[in-house]
Amino acid sequence: MKHSSSQTRSSSYLHLLLLLLLILPLICLFSNPSVHLYLIPALGSCQPVKFTETRELTPPKPTFRLLMGILTLPSRFERRSLIRLAYSNQQITGAHVDIRFILCNVTKEDEITLVSLEMMQYDDIIILHCTESMNSGKTYTYFSSLPILFTGEDKYDYATKSDDDTYFILNNLIKSLEDKSRHDMYYGAGFPFNEKDSPQFMLGMGYLLSWDLIEWIAESEITRSEPVGPEDMLTGKWLNMGNKARNRYNMIPAMYDYKGPELGDFIPGTIAVHQLKETTRWLNTLKYFNMKDRIRT
Repeated sequence: MKHSSSQTRSSSYLHLLLLLLLILPLICLFSNPSVHLYLIPALGSCQPVKFTETRELTPPKPTFRLLMGILTLPSRFERRSLIRLAYSNQQITGAHVDIRFILCNVTKEDEITLVSLEMMQYDDIIILHCTESMNSGKTYTYFSSLPILFTGEDKYDYATKSDDDTYFILNNLIKSLEDKSRHDMYYGAGFPFNEKDSPQFMLGMGYLLSWDLIEWIAESEITRSEPVGPEDMLTGKWLNMGNKARNRYNMIPAMYDYKGPELGDFIPGTIAVHQLKETTRWLNTLKYFNMKDRIRT
């Protein structure tokens, strides 16, 4: 009988030992409730357990905020879809960038439906009270509306005006702006509006103004008295008449017109490519800048 009792106790001790070995890893795990397990430990030891802590990290404050306004037409649904896709594949760092499509009043029933669906899905369209025409004041309405639309913490440091045939390489743009002025600043593809013997024309591929200039456009009698005219020529005229944009940055050759589909037609450090009038030009440009390191041939 003693022998049987001894066997029973030994068996109980063995079962207890096995149970402890089984629950020991769980003790190791649940004693660290704020960590995420990525390696299950060997049975019977807490020492080799490795964890990675999941902490709420505050994202770094962006160096600046940039609004990219793309002037387009309500009917260009496919172009907007392509542009969204293109920019969604750019991984930007260092700055906060918002891309918005700028439309005037949408009046056609089919366009109202499509644009409404886009707005519900993407929330990236601004509709202005103006007429869709190249020289009927859309640029003035766009710039003068921004200080009303974006106030307080929503204000930007810069805003661009470009058309839907221009593609910006955002990280190159951000890097080039790091050492530029935040005030009284024009940034674009040259500034021939400085030349007395030529029209005051600002190249239409796109340009950037500091937010104080945008506020000035919204408030100035100079701009308010002449809101309608050849759009980009008019902006240059406003700045010269107001003695504004004393910090002017010419980004040629990093901003240029589309040349062709070959690798040599694009340059390192490109900030913007213009004249992407056809989808094939967009695809050639995107293949080079967005996909060249991802496509296997």
